[in-house]
Formats: sequence, C-alpha cells, structure tokens
Amino acid sequence: MQPSLFRKASVSATVLLLSCAVSWSQSAGELIREGDISDARFDGGASLQSYLPAEKLEPKNVALLVHISRAYRYLMSDTAKTSEKLRLGALAVTYAERAAALEPKDADAQLAVAISYGKLQPLVSSGEKVRTARIIKSQAEKAIRLDRGNDLTWHVLGRWNMGYAELTGLKRTLAELTYGTLPAPTYADAARCFEKAIALNPRRVINYIELGQVYSEMGRTADARRVLSKGVALKQTDKDDPEMKRRGRDILAKLR
Repeated sequence: MQPSLFRKASVSATVLLLSCAVSWSQSAGELIREGDISDARFDGGASLQSYLPAEKLEPKNVALLVHISRAYRYLMSDTAKTSEKLRLGALAVTYAERAAALEPKDADAQLAVAISYGKLQPLVSSGEKVRTARIIKSQAEKAIRLDRGNDLTWHVLGRWNMGYAELTGLKRTLAELTYGTLPAPTYADAARCFEKAIALNPRRVINYIELGQVYSEMGRTADARRVLSKGVALKQTDKDDPEMKRRGRDILAKLR
C-alpha cells in the first residue's frame, strides 16, 4: 500500500505544507524536540507538523522515522473512518519499514513494524491477516533478540499468540485449507508473554487488560478479576489506555 502522503486526512495538507515552509530555518534537532513535546501528549497531528519537516532534513534518522510511524498510529486511533485508518496505517507501516531497513539491529525499529501491522489487523481481509501475522511474529521475535527488556515486544508477541489461539475448530480448518498450515499457539503461550510484559513494566495498562482477557478465556476467573481490576485502576500512560480500560471494565462485568 502506497497512499499519497498529502491526501486529505485528520491533519490537513495545507497545515503540513505551511509548517514545512516556516520550519526551514530550524534545525532537525529543534524540530524533533518540538515534535517530542506533542508526542508526549499523544497528539499525532501536532507532532507530524514538526517531525515531517525534520525528516526532510534527516531522511535517514531511524529514531525519527519510528516516531513518525507512531504519530500516524495515533491518528489512526483518532479517526472513526475505516478508509482513513487504512491510509494512516499504511503510512505507519511505510515509515516503520524504512527505519527497520536502515538499521536492522535497532529493536525499536523492528518493533515499530510489528506494531504498525498489528494496528491494521482488524481492518484487512483474512488473507492479508494471515500474511501480515507472519510479519508481526517475525519482527517481534527480531526485536526480542535485540532487546529482551522491552515490555511492548512481549505484549505484541502475546497478542499474536492470543489471536492464533482464538482460531479453533472449523475456522482454523478453513483458514488452513486456504492459507496453509497455521501455527498452534495456546492461550497459555499468550499468558506467559503478557506476564513477562507485566514483570518488565508493571505500570502499563494494556498488559493487564490483555492478560485478564486471556485468563478469562482460560477459565481462570479469579486471576482475570485480579489483573483486570489492577489494569483499570492504573494511571494512563499510553494513547489507547482509555479504550483499553473500557474494555477491561466490560470484561469484568461479564465475569461471574
């Protein structure tokens, strides 16, 4: 997917072009610092107004490309329109893949590819899901080999395991007839990844909510209640935390 960068989106092309025009006098470092301030507020649109001009000055800055990819993922969360989510997700993938290709030993760059494809998973066809799921797993495993201490990498691998664990019975058989033999991870595999993520970062909401859902699927109701309750009580640290907390409360309400 190669959508045009300046097609109408949540951030208007006019604003971005004006931003570029007035930023030539600034150094890449200054622009990046400005973008980082907006990034810390999860404001993808504002961060891109600084990051994109900085990219013109430093097109091979791997950390900057990773940040731009994340900014487009933030914008995905801010729009309800599926076509726009797909467009923004494609841009997130493009920037992440550029970063990963420039620096194969950068764990954050490899992880950015996995996360960006993961954001697109609910929006694409079954065939595309299977194709990109293989990429997600490969990139997450690369990131783990490079840096075993990043909780987000274990979280992504846990999500991957959970997604395939959900494919059972007829659904799995039909998928394998169409796309070939699929991996056979279990909810226990997913749980171990999320447990590792929590051990590395006990302050991240999404790790608890996903683990709680897995425990629920495994019939571990008391454990599910415990981790979900902890997750919904934590302070927000990530863009998707409000939505994840709502999901956690919904799961809690259904537990008996």
